[in-house]
Amino acid sequence: MLVDSHCHLDMLRLEQETMDDVLREAQQAGIEHLLCVSVSLERFDDMLELVAPYPQVSVSVGVHPDGTNVEEPGVERLVELARHPKVVAIGETGLDYYRAEDDTEWQRKRFRRHVRAARAAGKPLIVHTRDARRDTIDILRQEGADEVGGVMHCFTEDWGMARDAMDMNFRISFSGIVTFKNAAQVREVAQRVPSDYLLVETDAPYLAPVPMRGKSNRPAYVRYVAQFLAELRNEPLENLAATTTRNFDALFGRGGS
Repeated sequence: MLVDSHCHLDMLRLEQETMDDVLREAQQAGIEHLLCVSVSLERFDDMLELVAPYPQVSVSVGVHPDGTNVEEPGVERLVELARHPKVVAIGETGLDYYRAEDDTEWQRKRFRRHVRAARAAGKPLIVHTRDARRDTIDILRQEGADEVGGVMHCFTEDWGMARDAMDMNFRISFSGIVTFKNAAQVREVAQRVPSDYLLVETDAPYLAPVPMRGKSNRPAYVRYVAQFLAELRNEPLENLAATTTRNFDALFGRGGS
């Protein structure tokens, strides 16, 4: 059985189907648990209400690094929201300089508050990083993120960054990107990451893996990511599924109702 360690169920475009249908499809594909990841405080209550009936779904609380015109997360506010029994992590947080055209100090300040909240709450971090390799690692070190650890989600960086992150007790999570033809660097890292640090995810509704690329991503498709990784690493899918599920449970747990 597999776990989708990062998805956004509240962003799925549901027309003639329901969340029951989405989760039933995931279960039929062998996905036994999902982590629905927060991107803003404004959406948090609605996200929590959406997944409340489903014990197989846990959640995080945080504000995405490129979110603008949103409520800025204070440490105390994040810690307060993290007390809900379904909340197993702080994030999605981090740094994203890809589209940044001006000063990014506000991103770094927001990131630091998330790390401090994670330490105060005793919960791991979900880190997004894009074109901000050095600053991401420096802030994690400076703020003592190794105390709680976490995951570098949707990993697209090089082996050096993966190694630095793992040294601070961070797992490395691979999304559908690893199946893309132009993802040679990501596949190299995926081959080298020790089993104890490996996670899989969809980032649904984004980044659908081959053979579903171009479609809206769904939690059930994490199986394609896992199958690709298993072949890449020359190991049975059953072994990789068991390992990544064990790693998820060790880092996050499953949360309560």
